[in-house]
Amino acid sequence: MLGIGSSGAVAAVNSEGWRQAGELGLAFGLSAVIGLEREIRQKNAGLRTHVLVGVGAALFMLISKYGFTDVLVRHLVVLDPSRVAAQIVSGVGFLGAGLIFVRRDAVRGLTTAAGIWVTAAVGAASGAGLPVLAGLTTAVYLVTVLAFPVLTQRLPRSVTAVSALRVRYPDGRGILREVLREATQRGFTIDDVSTEKVGQVMLPGRGEAAQVGMVEVTLHVHGRQPVNMLAAALSERAGVEAVLARDANAVSE
Repeated sequence: MLGIGSSGAVAAVNSEGWRQAGELGLAFGLSAVIGLEREIRQKNAGLRTHVLVGVGAALFMLISKYGFTDVLVRHLVVLDPSRVAAQIVSGVGFLGAGLIFVRRDAVRGLTTAAGIWVTAAVGAASGAGLPVLAGLTTAVYLVTVLAFPVLTQRLPRSVTAVSALRVRYPDGRGILREVLREATQRGFTIDDVSTEKVGQVMLPGRGEAAQVGMVEVTLHVHGRQPVNMLAAALSERAGVEAVLARDANAVSE
């Protein structure tokens, strides 16, 4: 639809209709598919977050394509909708970075952050009028997060990948020697050992409770066996309070 501006130039009215609504709806549906997978796995960013990111990215693209036609003047005012896609990439990057956190030697949230990034791309493609690419990208995402973990579990284990093992136990009872002996007997090579005091606990003594310091040792090991088997064996030893293992060959997300 055209109109006459104050300067006499012919200007078009911003176009919006069922086509734009359909593109926004496509972004909603595809983003919900990705978010539902994260919701089922109980990740920090679930269904609502992914839907909002996808719909928001689509809306930004739609605004860029159709929201400024009333101010365009031939050879005077020219807009580049592709610049919005670049801004979406950088903007969503900050959102994804907030989902990644590191706790000691464990990194969590990488797959969810990547999912947020892909959801924004799917929403942008939907808003740009590229439904086939948006649908194919959603299918690729589902194959990646559902089928690839099954395939990676069938791959040969890496004997050089370093896994982490944390063991908590009362100090002064010789448990560290038993931990090291158990690890070496099971064929693990110990790359690094670090200990730290993590508080005190009341244990029954002779006639009265005794206060004993607690120690947590962190082992970095590699071997042919799953580190979870070593963790299970250590957890059954007398005096060991807690064992936490991170297998470098395991798929975390």
